[in-house]
This record gives sequence, C-alpha cells and structure tokens, in this order.
Amino acid sequence: MPLLLAVLLVLASCESEPANGSDANGSATEAAVSPSVGASPAVSTEGNGFDPANFDADSATVDNPWFPLEPGTHYVWEGRAFDDDGQRIVRRVEFVVTDLTKVIGGVRAVVGWDRDYNDDRLGESELIFYAQDEDGNVWHLGEYVEHWEEGELDGGRLWVVGDPKGAMAGIAMHAEPATGTPEYSQGFVPPPWFWDDHARVSDVGVRTCVPVDCYDDAIVIEEFEPRFPGAVQLKYYARGVGGVRIGWSGDDEEREVMVLTRFHRLGPQALARVRSRVLEQEDRGLAYGRLPPAEPRP
Repeated sequence: MPLLLAVLLVLASCESEPANGSDANGSATEAAVSPSVGASPAVSTEGNGFDPANFDADSATVDNPWFPLEPGTHYVWEGRAFDDDGQRIVRRVEFVVTDLTKVIGGVRAVVGWDRDYNDDRLGESELIFYAQDEDGNVWHLGEYVEHWEEGELDGGRLWVVGDPKGAMAGIAMHAEPATGTPEYSQGFVPPPWFWDDHARVSDVGVRTCVPVDCYDDAIVIEEFEPRFPGAVQLKYYARGVGGVRIGWSGDDEEREVMVLTRFHRLGPQALARVRSRVLEQEDRGLAYGRLPPAEPRP
C-alpha cells in the first residue's frame, strides 16, 4: 500500500509563521468536535506505563517546567547538520504550541506544529500530540508528519498510541528529571513504521548560552535508538523555556547542532493563522477517510 494512502487510512481511523541559520557556536543567522475525555479507545493503549486513568480533564495543559507548552509559544532553533552524502546543510526547526487540542487514546492532548527546513526548504511539517499526567510527566502520544520535496507534498506518515497496532506512547519529559534514573522510552511503533526512541538524563545544573539567553541550570538528555548503538543526540532544556540547544556525541552521522534563536509569544492574529494552517494539514490527512470504503465489484 502506498505510504500516503496508508497514513490517510490510519489517520481517519484515529479520529479526530514565522521563519530565517546559526553556526555550531550558536551565532544566529534568525472547532473540530472531539470525543469526550475518557471515551473508550477503539484500540489497545497499553504499553510503556501509559494509562488514560492517570490523566485528568486538564491533560492538555502542559506546565512541566522543563517542557512547558503554553499556547501561542513560538520556538526557532537554527544550526547545521550533514545529509546522507556527508554534505553540510543549514537547518532550521520552528515549533508552535497551538491553541488546538485532540483526543488521542482517551486523553486530551495539546497539538504542536513542528516544521523542519533544510537549506531554507521545508522538509517536514509535523502535528505532534502531548499530554501531561497527574504527576506532571509529559507524554508523547503520536504525530502526523507530512514530507515535502521542492515545495510539493511527497507523502505522509502517522502513528498515535494504539494505532497502528502495537504503537505505544512514551515519555517526553519526566516531572522531576534526575541523573542516575533508568533510560525510558519516548514512544514505540512497530514495522513498517518503526519508531523507537529512548532517552536518559545525562547531566543537570549545566550552564549553556544561546542567542536567546544564558542558562545556569539546564539539564542534558541523551536520545538514541537501540538499533543504532553509539549514535546519540544531546538535548539541553532550561527551566521555564524548554529545549534550548541540540548537540551530538558518538558516531551520529547527522551531527546536528542547533541553538534556540527565537522564543516568544504569538499575537492573536498570528496564532489564528497557525491554527488555520494546522487544520489544513489535518484536513489533508483526513481526506481519504471521508470517502466510502472500497467494495468488491458486483
């Protein structure tokens, strides 16, 4: 089954402005109706300790100090990476916390909009779903990603907790991240989607400076895939801000380095434009599911 068709089928089954690079040193170069919370999901949501009973009606309000998701917040990270041919590329990632929510696996999540640019060309546009449990842990409940090539939509890919079968939610940020704690899953999706990110806290109380500000109490989290031993991405988080720096260690071929160059709140009009763009992306994903099912020839 072609990838775009597959993602449209799965997306239908699960319901439902900013821009400019920095170098390695950090110098900048710039209402859909949802089912009610607690509704019985059509698929299993078990795995990785995820339990909808651990979330309350405020689960879309994410105020974890290391991973705050205040609607209207706009982040821009800029830097560089290397492509599969070893060529250096300028990378920019923009993330907006929207004012939209969506019920995933019986839990209401906030919708984030993440866009990845390589050499100023959009490569991915992603709707990502986060929710906070009653203990303050932030969970990653899935994502719908569109792949773009030279300004044209090149396909889509989706997973949410429980769909496809075997997909599991994961921890985006613990309530109290600390060194010495076990590694944890950030989510799992079986083949052919295959997504299996793990993380562990490697340092706390770290000082780091980026164009936005200097921070004395950052934590550093190592992210990795067990099937690629030795390739580690380093993510720095500052209290009250979230992610401020990305680095790497080991034999990570991408060698991505980015820093936070912009962190601000969008005004009402800008946020409304974001909402419109996000709903357009969601509508593309839901398109196939609005058709009647295929039938055998009479």
